[in-house]
Amino acid sequence: MLPRAKNRKSKIDLLPEEIRAQLGMLIRSGDMMQKDILAAVNEMIDEAGLGEDAKISRTGFNRYAQRMENRGARMREAREVAEVWTTKLGDAPVSEVGKLLQEFVRTMAFETSMHMMDQAGEEGADPITPKALGQLALVVQRIEQASMLSTKVEKEIRKAFAEEVASKTEQMVKKAGISAETASDIRRHILGLS
Repeated sequence: MLPRAKNRKSKIDLLPEEIRAQLGMLIRSGDMMQKDILAAVNEMIDEAGLGEDAKISRTGFNRYAQRMENRGARMREAREVAEVWTTKLGDAPVSEVGKLLQEFVRTMAFETSMHMMDQAGEEGADPITPKALGQLALVVQRIEQASMLSTKVEKEIRKAFAEEVASKTEQMVKKAGISAETASDIRRHILGLS
């Protein structure tokens, strides 16, 4: 069985890291036209002595540039969403921001698992590797651990706050001349012990 084209690396993916980094920089800068970037990259390939087979075609370059643009658009969108939510939650407790991020990672894990299942269901597709499943399970486990820790910390903060309020209330009630027994009753009520 022939390997699927999807799994084969493109010529650009096979280039040395320095050339790929330079290519990425040229694409992101937006200072040059695509044909000029392609010419510059092919010149770098010549200078590196990689041979004619390593040169990038216009079609291959366009596919790569489109893929990078799509990734860039997704990153910009993610930043914009994060900015909107962090602005909106700027005054919210840290745990609320943490909950939002946990939900975001949960959603990404779900989408990743659905994508993996879709790919595995394609005719002639490779099965999902145990390593990929293990990594996904680890992500889910860590999300749940973070969620439990956030809940625990939130409960501890609420308990400490209630203790502080109860103590101050008890002091104020005693100063007001109410009996110690009534002050203790109020304290227990605030702490939810009555």
